[in-house]
Amino acid sequence: MDEPPTLESPATADSRARPLRSFVVRTGRMGPGQARAMAELGPRFVLALSPSPLDAAATFGRVAPLVVEIGFGMGTATAAIAETRPDVDFLGVEVHPPGVGALLKLIGERGLTNIRIVQDDAVDVLERMIAPRSLAGANIFFPDPWHKKRHHKRRLLQPLFVRLLASRLVPGGTLHCATDWQPYAEQMLAVLSAEPDLANTTEGFAARPAHRPLTKFEQRGLSRGHGVWDLVFARRAP
Repeated sequence: MDEPPTLESPATADSRARPLRSFVVRTGRMGPGQARAMAELGPRFVLALSPSPLDAAATFGRVAPLVVEIGFGMGTATAAIAETRPDVDFLGVEVHPPGVGALLKLIGERGLTNIRIVQDDAVDVLERMIAPRSLAGANIFFPDPWHKKRHHKRRLLQPLFVRLLASRLVPGGTLHCATDWQPYAEQMLAVLSAEPDLANTTEGFAARPAHRPLTKFEQRGLSRGHGVWDLVFARRAP
């Protein structure tokens, strides 16, 4: 099914349903370099949320596979992947200004042309700007695990969101997730395995693909014996 229903969270205590959001608002200070990058490069690389599907060929000036990354944080992995895969176009989705400014700074420093950014909620971006069966891939690296049980409902990888993501992938397109929190990894595996339009590309968890770089945070965790779990699922053929 290519057009899932509009995503909504469970009703609140007063029985009014709220739209599901892919983020929780956090405060953060933007440094001068990030602010400068936002002012100088934002007009070219940051796209406004649009009610109509993105014309990727017009946006990037070429026809190429399109990959969405949801919640790119400070953009380190995004820039590294885009630099090593110049034949692929990347659309980063992040709501927090310091992260957007940081990725713009990396874009300028490395002369990257195959990245665009939407500073808005991922659910709205997927529903409005991404046409069904148009993505070669979607990346979600280290989303907030919401450790406390009462907060698990806030986790991004939930059945309806996964269904929406799957509907936007071309047949064979991949959904790549990674987390360093084992209970969340196990939930991700269960949720992704239950989506009928997705198939696991391996048995259980995947080895880290070579194109996903190790972040400093991840390297520090691994040096302390912490685990990291990758999941790579592909959209089934119709």
